[in-house]
Amino acid sequence: MIVKVIPRRCYSSTVLSNLKIKKKKSLNLPSKNNNAHGSILSSIQPDYPARTRFAPSPTGFLHLGSLRTCLYNYLLARATKGKFILRLEDTDQNRLVPNSEQSIYDTLRWLGITYDEGPEIGGEFSPYRQSERKEIYLKYIQQLLLEGKAYRCFCKKERLINLKNSAKMLKPPTTVSYDRHCLHHYTPDESFSKAANGEEFTVRFKSPEKYEPFVDLLHGKINLQPQINVNDVRYDDPILFKSDGLPTYHFANIVDDHLMEITHVIRGEEWMPSTPKHIALYKSFGWTPPHFVHIPLLTSIEGDKKLSKRAGDIDIMSLRKKGYLIEAIINFSVLFGWAPKREEQGKTYKELYKLQELENIFSIDNLTKGNTKVDFKKLDYFNKYYLSNNLENDEFFKEKAIEKISQLFDNDKTIDKNYILEILTKIGSSLTTLNELASFKYHYLFSKPNLDNEIAVKFLKEHDSKIVIKIMDSFLEKLENYDIKQYTIEDIINSIYEELNLQNKKIIFETLRFGLCGSISGIKLPVLISLLGIDEVKERILLSKEKL
Repeated sequence: MIVKVIPRRCYSSTVLSNLKIKKKKSLNLPSKNNNAHGSILSSIQPDYPARTRFAPSPTGFLHLGSLRTCLYNYLLARATKGKFILRLEDTDQNRLVPNSEQSIYDTLRWLGITYDEGPEIGGEFSPYRQSERKEIYLKYIQQLLLEGKAYRCFCKKERLINLKNSAKMLKPPTTVSYDRHCLHHYTPDESFSKAANGEEFTVRFKSPEKYEPFVDLLHGKINLQPQINVNDVRYDDPILFKSDGLPTYHFANIVDDHLMEITHVIRGEEWMPSTPKHIALYKSFGWTPPHFVHIPLLTSIEGDKKLSKRAGDIDIMSLRKKGYLIEAIINFSVLFGWAPKREEQGKTYKELYKLQELENIFSIDNLTKGNTKVDFKKLDYFNKYYLSNNLENDEFFKEKAIEKISQLFDNDKTIDKNYILEILTKIGSSLTTLNELASFKYHYLFSKPNLDNEIAVKFLKEHDSKIVIKIMDSFLEKLENYDIKQYTIEDIINSIYEELNLQNKKIIFETLRFGLCGSISGIKLPVLISLLGIDEVKERILLSKEKL
């Protein structure tokens, strides 16, 4: 016998509105004037504790788009003294990637984003993996079946494909394809018998003839309806339960958000077309939906295409390996569609924020609606700032930086830590990431330069070797009598320029850089010579002369 089960916290709309956590005191209806975002609300920031969630699927690693969604939900909860929940939506078993669940935990932990309830720590609404909540979903799907708000579909894959293809051929075409064959051809008892006899089926939602408009806190009133051909009516009846006995995203998502008392759902704009379905599902249970906020798409700098892995949506742990700092990644991500409130009209925005500061000032009132172009030069800018600032003011960070740089090189190559400290002290402010020190750009600081590289070869072809040798000889001669207390490197270069009666000093700089670093550009010569030391400088110039 099928028993209809009403689980705990399955409140009606009336009871739910009386709960303190759901009380919407701040969401007053506005005057006719919209706010800056075009919202129908004068303020969309709740003045009560918000319960938000981040619900990734463990089908890969966290990327920038996912991090932004996570940040906005996290910051809203922290700013309102609410709760932030981590939930894993792992019902699509075919797409699960090994170790990606652990990667989610590791990434959030590294970034300093803490959650109040979740798979690792539990909570009042455990479990927090959807694959462990199957019995809960079964109770609710039974309820919809008993009330005639959902029905079993026994259609084979081939038939569904044909329906989809035929829907596209209609004039005008329809955006939905199912014809409710199984609803019209089988009574509830027949449907139950077919299922009991082991026939494979899915469960579909019996969608309303017309979806109700809904209010998005950022975009205002939204009315989205499927396109229908009146001569061949199809229905937007989404599948709620798959043939493998697990719920789809549409069903599990709304059940979990309701039971976990989520007050605000901040998610990407690509989910907006699904929102009418979700709200219809809430209404079918008599539940009050959470507030929805759909944030703009992230697009590539080259165009308006949605940012993808191919277009540069890099996973967060890859950024970490490349040497990007937590502060820079957080700062970079949070500004994708959010900006702090200006204190005065015309005042420029402050751009630099650490996570703790954002927790206090974040407001969804300051979200923007337009798509956001992702320019990684901005990430470099943030990282360069935080790297320089931390090296200058944080001794613990400096120690960790020295340790990291040591690990960048081969195990058989021992780098003196005092030398690394000297490098960081003298050129740290010019670095974008610590990893740069192990790149070709700075290889000459740790080993003798390769004088066969393209730049060096080009230099030799473009300059008279006799002039180059004269510059090197003059430089070596002057180094013998070099006294840092009396002369500077600039003094030596000026002396060579006058002695050889050269047309300009450019060839002197390029000659010395060629000999010292195998390139014609790099860090300032006085700094380079100071780091290498006079003996190493002499040795490199002599070796480069032999190349000539």
